[in-house]
Amino acid sequence: MRIHVVDHPLVAHKLTTLRDERTDSPTFRRLADELVTLLAYEATRDVRTEQADLVTPVTATTGVRLARPRPLVVPILRAGLGMLEGMVRLLPTAEVGFLGMIRDEETLQASTYATRMPEDLSGRQVYVLDPMLATGGTLVAAIQELIARGADDVTAICLLAAPEGVERMEEELAGTPVTVVTAAVDERLNDQGYIVPGLGDAGDRMYGTAG
Repeated sequence: MRIHVVDHPLVAHKLTTLRDERTDSPTFRRLADELVTLLAYEATRDVRTEQADLVTPVTATTGVRLARPRPLVVPILRAGLGMLEGMVRLLPTAEVGFLGMIRDEETLQASTYATRMPEDLSGRQVYVLDPMLATGGTLVAAIQELIARGADDVTAICLLAAPEGVERMEEELAGTPVTVVTAAVDERLNDQGYIVPGLGDAGDRMYGTAG
C-alpha cells in the first residue's frame, strides 16, 4: 500500500478551516468539496489514458483521452457523498457507484447495508471517497468488497488519516494495489475512535445530526 500526503499551501489552508469547530455546515461542505478536487488532482496522476487523434483550428495532431473502461468513483455513504461533486468535477466522464457502510460504535466494526456497483470491476481504476481514515475498518471492508469484484487498482481519497488506520490498512490489505491520498496524517485516535486533532464527525459537520 502507498500513502501520499498532499503537501500544498491551499490544501493546508482549507484543512485548517475545516478543523475549526466554528465552521458551519454550508462552509464545511464547500471547503470539503474544494479540498477533494485538489486531492483528486494528485490521486489521478496515474489515471489510464489512450492516444486520440484530432484536428485543431491549425493542424492535425494527437492528444490523450481517458481510456476505457472508464474510471469508477465510489463514495462511502453518507459522508463520502459530500466528496462526490469535487471528484467528478475533475473526472466528469467517470462512472459512479455507491457503497453504504455503517460502523458499530461499540465494536468499531463496519458492515455493508447497500451497494450499487458493477459486479465485475476487472480492469477498472476505482476511486473510493471516505473523509476519515480513522480505525480503518470501514475503508478496509470497502476495498475488500471492490477487490472481491475484480478491482486491481484502487485509490482511496480521504481528507484526514490516523496512523492506526494506515497501519491497519497496511496489515489487512498487504499485497493489494491500493493507494491512499490524504491532506494529512494526524497524531492518533482517541478512545471513541475519533482522529486527534481531527475535525470531528465529517458526516455530522457536512449534514447536521438529523436522525
